[in-house]
Amino acid sequence: MRAVVVASPGHVALQDIPAPLAAPGELLIQPVACGMCGTDLELIDGSIDPAYVRYPLVLGHEWVGRVLDGDGEPTGGPVAVEGIIPCGHCVECLIGATNRCETYDEIGFTRPGALAELISVPEGLVHYLLPSVSMLDAALVEPMAVVWRALVRTAIRPRSTCLVIGDGTVAMLAVHLLGRFDPTRISMLGVRPAQRELALRAGANEFLLEPSDQRFDVIIEAAGHAEAVTTALSSIARGGSITLLGLPPHGTQVSIVPDDFVNNDITLQGSFGYTRQPWSDVVALLNDGEVTPSFLVTHTFGIDDFNLAIETLRTPPPEAARGKVMMLLNT
Repeated sequence: MRAVVVASPGHVALQDIPAPLAAPGELLIQPVACGMCGTDLELIDGSIDPAYVRYPLVLGHEWVGRVLDGDGEPTGGPVAVEGIIPCGHCVECLIGATNRCETYDEIGFTRPGALAELISVPEGLVHYLLPSVSMLDAALVEPMAVVWRALVRTAIRPRSTCLVIGDGTVAMLAVHLLGRFDPTRISMLGVRPAQRELALRAGANEFLLEPSDQRFDVIIEAAGHAEAVTTALSSIARGGSITLLGLPPHGTQVSIVPDDFVNNDITLQGSFGYTRQPWSDVVALLNDGEVTPSFLVTHTFGIDDFNLAIETLRTPPPEAARGKVMMLLNT
C-alpha cells in the first residue's frame, strides 16, 4: 500500500510499504480523511522530544476512517480511533490517566499513522459515529479531544473573559469550544490577519494582532512558542487560570516571576493529549449535532499531493485564511 513515511528527520516521501494485517483484538480500517498539523512538521523536522517518536514512521494522528469487514469491504459510518495506546496496567492507566501511560505508544508517533491506504488499530479504541456525521467533522475528533480535555480541567467560571493565543486549528477549536462555558467575551491573539474571519466564525468576539492591556480570567496558550507563553504570563488577571496547549520545540525556556503567581493566586497548568472521557465527550457532541467543526477545513489534498499539503502547512498563503489542512484518502 501507499503511505507518507518519514524515514528519518528531514526525509519524508510517499512510499510503497507492506499493508498491515489485523492481529487478534484489532480492526483493519480504511482511512478516509487525515488532518495535518504543526506537530507533523515537528515530526518531519525532528524537533519533537525524541521520547515521543520512533523513526521511520507513517504520519497521521488526526483522522477518520471506515472499518473493513473480512472481505475488505467498508462497513457502517465513520469511526474515530483514540491514538494513544495505553498499556492498561500501569498506575496511570489504572486511574484513567491513559495520556500519561508509563509505556508511551501513539498512532502516528511510535506506531504507523493513518496517512496511508490502510491501518490496523486496537478494537477497544474505536469510537463509532452516526452515518449523519460528515467525514470532515469526524476527522477533527482528535484535536477537539485535546482541546476539550484542557478546557474541562481549567477553572472557567461563567461570564469569564477568555483569551486564546494562537490562530491555528487548535486555537480555533479552543475558541469554538469555549463558547460552551458561557464566557462573557472570547478574544483571539494571532499573527496572521487573514485568520480574522475564521476566528470570528469560530466564535471569537475580537481578533487581535498585538497584546492588549486587558487582563483575562482564562488564557489558553495554543501557539507553541516562547513569546506566546510569556504573553500569557503577563496577561492573566488575578485569580485567573492559564493552560498551555501549544507544543514548543523541545528545550524551549521562558522566565517567570514566582511571587506574582503566589500573590495573584494564579493557576498555571499544561495539558497533554486526551483520555477516553474527553474523546467520548467529543464523539457525543458530534453525534448530537451540537458542533460541526469542519468549517475550519480550508485546504484539502490527495495523497499524491502530500508535499503541497506540507508546504501549505509550513507556509500559509499570505492573503487567505488557512485553517485545517486535510488529506483525503480512499474517497
